[in-house]
Amino acid sequence: MTKNSRSSKAASTKAPAKAERATATSDGKKPSGKATGTAHADAAHLSTTNNALVDHAYLSETQFGTVAETLQRNLATSISLYLKFKKYHWDIRGRFFRDLHLAYDEFIEEIFPSIDEQAERLVALGGSPAAAPADIERYSVVKVPTETVRDARAQVADLVQDLTRVGKGYRDDSKTVDDAEDPATADMYNGYAQTVDKIRWMLQAIMDDEQMN
Repeated sequence: MTKNSRSSKAASTKAPAKAERATATSDGKKPSGKATGTAHADAAHLSTTNNALVDHAYLSETQFGTVAETLQRNLATSISLYLKFKKYHWDIRGRFFRDLHLAYDEFIEEIFPSIDEQAERLVALGGSPAAAPADIERYSVVKVPTETVRDARAQVADLVQDLTRVGKGYRDDSKTVDDAEDPATADMYNGYAQTVDKIRWMLQAIMDDEQMN
């Protein structure tokens, strides 16, 4: 046998082991699904290095896909809502300046923790948040204004509309992930819905002030 033949034979015996390692999950099992690129909501399922190592604990691939879609969307929405409150916090003018300038930051403090919590929940289930600015804009149901809005009533009315949509989204997503056998994420969403509903109520009450008309 020639030297080249021996080298070729050795390489061929090593190849299957390498392939086996590449397709193993972190618990030693075969992955339940293959990376399929942009069809999935989270970055963990893009066709990049080491994504074959992802597992989803007690969720099936289908269940994870359902839960991940809601987490990615709600994460992006929470970030956008934070930025929108900050934008209006900076731009507010007029007799309601001090009240709303301070109130917006108080509301932000209640919303802000959900950003990290939702991202880490996605990671805990074997996902990876898509967090580039373009991804946030694509997934979020809240749009951060590019124009300057100084009027108090215009700001508050816009935020009430957003919070109505976000609160309903959390309520609907709670049922969706519960049906996907993920009650832990459902509980998270129920808590966020309560927070969003409270902030919406407070802003709606401000609009009842006759001086704002």
